[in-house]
Amino acid sequence: MASNKPNKLAFLSMPAPASYVAGLGRGASGFTTRSDIGPAREGPSAETIAEAQARRGEEPDVDPEQFQDPDNEYGLFAGTTYEADDEEADKIYEQVDKNMDARRRARREAREEAELAKHRAERPKLQQQFVDLKRGLAAVTDEEWTNIPEVGNLTRKKRKRDFERSWAVPDSVIVGNRASTEYESSLDAQQQATGGFETPANSGTLTNFVEIGQARDKILSLKLDQVSGVASGTATSVDPKGYLTSLDSVAIKSEAEIGDIKRARMLFDSLVKSNPKHAPGWIAAACLEEHAGRMVAARKLIKAGCEHCPKSEDVWLEAARLHTPDDAKVILANAVQHVGQSVKVWLAAADLEHDIKAKKRVLRKSVEHIPNSVRLWKETVNLETNPADVRIILSRAVEVIPLSVELWLALARLETPERAKAVLNKARKAIPTSHDIWIAAGRLLEQEAYSNADTTSEQKEKQLAMVDKTIEAGVRELRRHQVFLTREQWLKEAEKCEEDGSMRTCEAIVKATVSMEIEEEDRLDTWMGDAESVEGRGKVGTARAILAYALKVFPDRRELWRKAAELEKSHGTRESLNAMLERAVQHCPQAETLWLMWAKEKWIGGDVPAARDVLAKAFDANPESEQIWLAAVKIEAENKEYQAARDLLVRARTVADTERIWMKSAVFERQHGQVEAAMETVKAALVKFPKFSKLYMIQGQIYQSQKNYAAARAIYAAGMKQCPKDVKLWILASRLEELDGKSIKARALLERARMVNPASEQLWAETVGVEERSGGAAQAKAMLSRGLQECPESGLLWTMSVWSEPRPARKTRSADALRKTKDNPLVICTVARIFWSERKIEKAREWFGRALAQDSDLGDVWAWWLKFERQHGTEETRQEVINRCVAAEPHHSPVWESIAKDDKNLGKGTKEILELVADVIQ
Repeated sequence: MASNKPNKLAFLSMPAPASYVAGLGRGASGFTTRSDIGPAREGPSAETIAEAQARRGEEPDVDPEQFQDPDNEYGLFAGTTYEADDEEADKIYEQVDKNMDARRRARREAREEAELAKHRAERPKLQQQFVDLKRGLAAVTDEEWTNIPEVGNLTRKKRKRDFERSWAVPDSVIVGNRASTEYESSLDAQQQATGGFETPANSGTLTNFVEIGQARDKILSLKLDQVSGVASGTATSVDPKGYLTSLDSVAIKSEAEIGDIKRARMLFDSLVKSNPKHAPGWIAAACLEEHAGRMVAARKLIKAGCEHCPKSEDVWLEAARLHTPDDAKVILANAVQHVGQSVKVWLAAADLEHDIKAKKRVLRKSVEHIPNSVRLWKETVNLETNPADVRIILSRAVEVIPLSVELWLALARLETPERAKAVLNKARKAIPTSHDIWIAAGRLLEQEAYSNADTTSEQKEKQLAMVDKTIEAGVRELRRHQVFLTREQWLKEAEKCEEDGSMRTCEAIVKATVSMEIEEEDRLDTWMGDAESVEGRGKVGTARAILAYALKVFPDRRELWRKAAELEKSHGTRESLNAMLERAVQHCPQAETLWLMWAKEKWIGGDVPAARDVLAKAFDANPESEQIWLAAVKIEAENKEYQAARDLLVRARTVADTERIWMKSAVFERQHGQVEAAMETVKAALVKFPKFSKLYMIQGQIYQSQKNYAAARAIYAAGMKQCPKDVKLWILASRLEELDGKSIKARALLERARMVNPASEQLWAETVGVEERSGGAAQAKAMLSRGLQECPESGLLWTMSVWSEPRPARKTRSADALRKTKDNPLVICTVARIFWSERKIEKAREWFGRALAQDSDLGDVWAWWLKFERQHGTEETRQEVINRCVAAEPHHSPVWESIAKDDKNLGKGTKEILELVADVIQ
């Protein structure tokens, strides 16, 4: 009976569905063969697929993104060809894109850099936070490093037990250890039978080692005597005393070096056999044998080289070097037969002669064989001691070698002035392209002019004028013969003349050539630059000549006259400086600086009436000059002519009527105790000049000295309202509140000041000072950090930051400060003080000098240096610091200004102020 149940295995006879892979459900990957995919044929085309989709009523698939990208031409222009017009259009669009990107690049890059800097400032990397600590590891000593404890094991793995096992020591070990330190005082039976020795001697005697050593020394001395020839009567070069010592200097070659020498010997042997005419091969082979210590073989090789290469001077010279002096003379004599035109061979032969006569004989023979060698003639001349013989030899030399400038000049130096002129004329005709001959002619004329003591000044000037004409003619002739030296080359020649003492020739060269190769509008800047560079090289005469020529071309340029005056002040005399300033004010009567420099030089020289006369002439030329009025007042005040100074100020207020004159008038009255007159002057000045901040400062300080804090506060408030950008006015108001015990109000004033004057290092420094004086060290450090964020390049704030750090961290902080402030002089002074505290005296002195080289106007830095020299220097170093400070005349720095402007120090000079500042600075 057939069952109606469905057959569960019927699927085995069914065809497999499409894309069926056996075992795929359980993770099998399988593989595909040709029978699975059928014969290799193309699939349906796009048109066939489109027709089938149309029959089924389906729409073709469209890529929604194909029209979104303008650079993708798949959609609309997919079938078009790419022509030259398309390429040109693409290039144009690409250029437009580049131009648009370049226009925005600077702004975009600046914005990205600012964002990156802000991000790094807000969220610094962990590595940057530990930079100081990592740098501090360099100061860790080896002992500190070894004392660092090891990291313990905090886990329970391999943990030591709390108890230790122990075992009992055997008795044999204890007995053996006790017996190892005992001494035996008796002999056993065997030792008594053999006389106390374990091994008996054959004859019963002991070995005498002293006699053995003496016998060895005697044998060695006999051998030395035999070698040195003492025993046989012959003489050798062995020194018996230095024999053992010389053995120490014998170079023992290693097996590798010996192998290298053997290989090199084989190579050189093959070289000289294959090419026996190759001179360097013979020389190298001989040097190899010399290095190997085989001098006999080396001499044989170089001898063979001389036979094969008789025309090579190097082979003959090497042969002479490898032989003794006597043999070398013979070798060089043979060399002259083959290479008689070799200068080196003749010079080597002359060097071998120790007798002067023999050396002269060799050199005279050499010039007979090689008459056109300048070097041989010079060597021949150098050996002669008689000027007449030298003159004869040089006369013959210039006949044989008429194109040698050195020989002509040497002959001219030996002749009398008249004959020297004839010699130089012959040289000029023989060598018309040499500038050295023309310069020598100018120097000869200058020497002749100064050597004649009987000539008058007019005759001397005429003779010196010939120097200028000679150099000018020389420059023209050289140009005519197509010889064009540059300005730099002519200036070098002028510097050489200055070194040799020919100043007029130097000036003549500058006059004739300094204007060459320069555009007309660039002459002034170029000449000033030339003068500075030449002065920097120490050639003051050349710099003076350049400026003198420039002043002839530009007599009305103030900066030129000032540069010339500074040059005379640094390197000239007081008379030359006065003469230069007198000429300067004649050509530039409106130049106030030149008048003041002249008056100051007269005053420094002690000639007060002359200084007054200079200022009187300056008044005539500049009746409304503020600086000249104030200079006149200063001269009268320094000479204690106070009434005359007061009268001058009254006249100045009438004639010039400037705010600075009114301010100086008030200061003058206050310094001399006339407080009421000073107050009246200030009030009158404020009516005329309400925007001048120093008037408010003077009035406030007067009220402050009178303990009238309310009036001073009102004056400062009025000044801050009229002059909100003046930082010193805000600081004075803050210090007034602090003096009155109102630190909170001082902080508020400084906060307002920082809002009105952002990024002011002085305000931030004063804020930090207020916090420190109030006892808030933490708050002071916080304000200092804020100040450094707002003023990252402030040397004043970085200096305060360095000293706020603990002592071990100051050096690291100072390194950061130097990098941030780009070598600010205040930071450099701080580094010098750190070296001072570490007792590094020379480094501290060097860094003080570096700080003042950056800015010599900082009086506090001079005071620190003087204080340092008081402690560690000598009297000479202290005096040098004082002299340099007086020459620099500093005017700024907080402590310096407070002491210099104090009424108690009225009339004191730079030296006295420096001493006072060095006493109080800390």
